[in-house]
Amino acid sequence: MAVGKNKRLSKRKGNKKKVVDPFTKKEWYDIKAPSMFTVREVGKTLVTRTTGTKIASDALKGRVYECSLADLNDDENAFRKFKLICEDVQGKYCYTNFHGMDITRDKLCSLVRKWQTLIEAYVDVKTTDGYLLRVFCIGFTKKVNKQVKKTSYAQSSQIRAIRKKMVDIMTKEVNTEDLKSFVVKLIPDSIGKDIEKECADIYPLKDVHIRKVKVLKKPKFDVSKLMDLHGEIGGAVDESGEAITGGAGEFIEPEIQDA
Repeated sequence: MAVGKNKRLSKRKGNKKKVVDPFTKKEWYDIKAPSMFTVREVGKTLVTRTTGTKIASDALKGRVYECSLADLNDDENAFRKFKLICEDVQGKYCYTNFHGMDITRDKLCSLVRKWQTLIEAYVDVKTTDGYLLRVFCIGFTKKVNKQVKKTSYAQSSQIRAIRKKMVDIMTKEVNTEDLKSFVVKLIPDSIGKDIEKECADIYPLKDVHIRKVKVLKKPKFDVSKLMDLHGEIGGAVDESGEAITGGAGEFIEPEIQDA
C-alpha cells in the first residue's frame, strides 16, 4: 500500500531522542608542570563531570601531555619535547610528573648527513628514588681542523670505544641523581656536552644529544613526593585548588567558619 494514500502510515510514532551537546557535561582542569620548569601552568584539559560511579579525577589520572621545551621554559629550544603524566588531581589542578623526553623528527633529520659516522647508544639505569629509565644518546663524527679529506668516518674499534664511553657517562649521571635532578640536567643537555668532551680524544664528535628518555618503571605513588616535586607542602589545597603555602613544618590553622 502506498504511504501517501494511508494517513495512519504517514504519521509514524516514535520518540526522537533530544540531541544534547556533549560539551555541556564537560569541565576544564588546569595542567601544572613540575617546579623544574619555568612555566608552571602548561594548558588546560577537558573531562566529563563526575556522575554516579564515574569520577572525573579517575579519568584524568594517567593522561600523558606532550609539551615543547620552548613552552615549558619560555625560550626558543623548540626541538625537545617533554612528556608529562597526570598523577594526582586536587581542586581544579592536574599535578603532573616527568614521563619521558624526545627530539622532534625534523631536528633529527637535519642532523643526519653524508660523509660522517652516526653513533648511537642506550642504557637502562635506575635513579636514586627508584625510577627505571631507558636513556638514548646520539652523536656524529666531525672533521678535524685543517682536514683536507672529504669524509670523517670512524673505525669500528673507535665506534665501540665511543659507545662504551657514552654508556658509562649516562649510567654515572643517572645513578647518582634522583629524577628531579636528572630532568634539571636534561633541560640544558649538559650530559651531551660531557660526552662530546670525553670522547674528543677517541674521535672528535659534534651534535651529541640525549635523543630520548623513557620511564620503564616507577616506584609506588606517594603524594607527598609529588607535592615536593611541585614545590608545595604536603598537598594542602583550598577549595579553589590553590596550594596553601607555609614554612616547612609550620602548622596552618584552619579559618573559623560561620555556624
